[in-house]
Amino acid sequence: MLKDNLVMLRNIHGFSQEKIAEKIGISRQAYAKWETGATVPDVEKCALLAEVYGTTVDGLLKTEREDNLGMIPPAPKGKNIWGSVVVNDRGQIVIPKGARDRFGLTGGQRLIVLSDEQGIALIPDKTFEAGMKRALELMSQRENSEQ
Repeated sequence: MLKDNLVMLRNIHGFSQEKIAEKIGISRQAYAKWETGATVPDVEKCALLAEVYGTTVDGLLKTEREDNLGMIPPAPKGKNIWGSVVVNDRGQIVIPKGARDRFGLTGGQRLIVLSDEQGIALIPDKTFEAGMKRALELMSQRENSEQ
């Protein structure tokens, strides 16, 4: 629910109720009522809250729970949290249906596995190859312009 997301996002960002209220132009008491569920913000205030918290209005309104994790915070704008998966003994995972649908993933499709210090990313091979091709073209143009 909205009230749960407001509390979670405020705590994640390290803001006081007073600081958030100041950012969106209301009283601390009005914001406190939103966090308790006594009242709800209008659409314009929801848009301001989403901007302050770096998420979407839709993200503010939806509450998602994941087994063994509890409530999941709204994803940052332009990002998604698809839930959790379990790696089986052979290292296989099942990609959540919402993610498969969003990216048009089908059985047998190749994915490129990338990582950094924080985690793993899966990118469709055609998307990765197109990005690499574009990067090589830009490097070649840059080298030619320097000569």
